[in-house]
Amino acid sequence: MLRGIHPLLGPDLLYALRTMGHGDEIVIADGNFPASTLGPKVVRADGLGGEELLEAILTHMPLDTYAPAAAFRMAVVEDPDRLPIICRSYQGIVDRLAGAFVVAPLERFAFYERAAKAAYIVASGERAAYANILLKKGVLHSDGG
Repeated sequence: MLRGIHPLLGPDLLYALRTMGHGDEIVIADGNFPASTLGPKVVRADGLGGEELLEAILTHMPLDTYAPAAAFRMAVVEDPDRLPIICRSYQGIVDRLAGAFVVAPLERFAFYERAAKAAYIVASGERAAYANILLKKGVLHSDGG
């Protein structure tokens, strides 16, 4: 254990976050997501849910304030305007820990395409459908923000 580090950030995930630079992206993927075949490095987080992983990551990682959007969710295939309960929760976590960012919907295959270019995919044990979220890393300023 370390002081000041969220306890759900194991060594592999902590390493991933530390090696990412400004503008790099990380995906928190649900249990149905094809994490191992898309290409980026996969960090296993079996047994952990998307909400707790999002909270652990955003406790330490800033989102990109220079990009038009820095958080994306996978849109529901048959009903892209529907906001699944878990995505509502994701938006609340982003609001609380990252500030005024909208978790924007991305069509399923557009999400896969973007995820394939991410620095890392965190393969969670999340069982909710459409519980995938992609985050663009921002910068820490000299004032710590």
